[in-house]
Amino acid sequence: MVIAIDGPAASGKGTLARRLAAHYGLPHLDTGLLYRAVGAIVLAQGRLQDEAASVEAARALDVATLDPEALRTAELGEAASVVAARGGVRAALLDLQHRFAAQPGGAVLDGRDIGTVICPKAQAKLFVTATPEVRAERRHRELLGRGEDIAYAAVLADIRKRDERDSSRAAAPLVQADDAVLLDTSALDIAQSFDAALAIVEARRTGR
Repeated sequence: MVIAIDGPAASGKGTLARRLAAHYGLPHLDTGLLYRAVGAIVLAQGRLQDEAASVEAARALDVATLDPEALRTAELGEAASVVAARGGVRAALLDLQHRFAAQPGGAVLDGRDIGTVICPKAQAKLFVTATPEVRAERRHRELLGRGEDIAYAAVLADIRKRDERDSSRAAAPLVQADDAVLLDTSALDIAQSFDAALAIVEARRTGR
């Protein structure tokens, strides 16, 4: 069983993906971390605007070396959005994601193009979203909790900029797959969101 979860930044898709993976005993891949890792590499090199450098970094990426905690900064979120707009980077990471999804028993993947590009034949597809303001509040709390000194207004502006970039890019833009179920978590807490997501997956899994 492959579960594909897409949605914009800070929509809650990662939390739901991790919980669904734990519930079904499936491996989970936050594909956004791949782009954050590529962004981190080229930022460290001072080459964020160098497409060739980002493609080279993507080709050399090893999932086993990813450090989720270190990669979840506001700066790397912005860098990820920049490198993810490059077709060469996405192509370099495509095979890695396909291999992850093809594991025996299945997998849970979350990102921006899972249901449309990476796993178009996934048994269950969710498109998780929330209003920009709610997503900015969530991300602001997360960043403050990590010790980052950043204003809510700056987080909201970044969310809106990333939404625009992710939705308008030529390479695998953020769109809801035709057969994905929309889940708006704006007014839901984590437990309610998980219950709703689980009900969607179970309906698809059992053919209801």
